[in-house]
Amino acid sequence: MQLIYKGKTKDVYSLRDGQILLKFKDDVTGENGVFDPGANTVGLTIDGAGKSGLKMTQYFYELINSRNIPTHFISADLDDVSMVVKDAQVIGKGLEVICRYRAVGSFFRRYAAYSEEGQKLDRFVEVTIKDDERGDPTISDDALDMLGILSKSAYQELKQLTQQICDIVKDELAKKGLELYDIKLEFGHDKSNGQLLLIDEISGGNMRVYKDGQYVPPLELERLFLSE
Repeated sequence: MQLIYKGKTKDVYSLRDGQILLKFKDDVTGENGVFDPGANTVGLTIDGAGKSGLKMTQYFYELINSRNIPTHFISADLDDVSMVVKDAQVIGKGLEVICRYRAVGSFFRRYAAYSEEGQKLDRFVEVTIKDDERGDPTISDDALDMLGILSKSAYQELKQLTQQICDIVKDELAKKGLELYDIKLEFGHDKSNGQLLLIDEISGGNMRVYKDGQYVPPLELERLFLSE
């Protein structure tokens, strides 16, 4: 096992068989000690956050795989707090895809003159470039195409997959009386065949979820969602 990359919330290793191992950490993104799934810096460390994130990730990936939606997920080891995945090439230098069901976070901060906090949105999809130095700027499908990052047809595939996956997550959360406000996904291309894949994790650290109008923190979300 060889270390490839030390990330904010996970470390990435290559395995001898060509697969990849993701080792989950207890670090979460945020600012000034406050969790924020859209932040581009580690804001705090929460004991147990890594295993909590992996539990939810395993649940959702197994469900999504069962729907024949392409992902990189192969298996998870909760004791080791790690996940084995297919080797995937990130898009460009890395993109994040956000699906928004309500106007909160950076969306509301940007468009407060035209929206009310918490107002409903219709599966609004936006893409940001992974670029800490420039604050992860948003980018349009036209710019993605013109800069050679992602063609317009590939963007449409990305958008459709995002909405399909996020609706699955939203519906599952709703079964426990939880409402998904927004969620951040990542995609890449399978190095073996070029297929577009969902990659990274699907956990409380990547989403804002509310219950009865109150925000649910990541660890509490995992406890509520995975409780019998």
